[in-house]
Amino acid sequence: MSNNAEVACVYSSLILADDDIAVTGEKIQTILKAANVEIEPYWPGLFAKALEGVNIKELITRLGSGVGSAPAAAGGAAAPAAAAAAPAKVEEKKKEEEPEESDDDMGLGLFD
Repeated sequence: MSNNAEVACVYSSLILADDDIAVTGEKIQTILKAANVEIEPYWPGLFAKALEGVNIKELITRLGSGVGSAPAAAGGAAAPAAAAAAPAKVEEKKKEEEPEESDDDMGLGLFD
């Protein structure tokens, strides 16, 4: 039930943001009542509190503009540091991987 409640509150919040209406617990609850969706009474307040001071339209636009824009938006210095750390992680992963034994090595091959 909680997953449905979360989705219902998300959609309600998006509807309010699209109409340039402040996202409040009461307004989310009003939309849910109009849609005949029953949820626990604490969900609308939780979502309203979480979205307090957040520009939802900007958030959606920023997230939808591509993967490369997220580090740049977070801070210019974060991108080079992340790029430098990425090859090191790949090398560590290659070192940790060991060759897997096949069934043929153990004498359990299909065509013996």
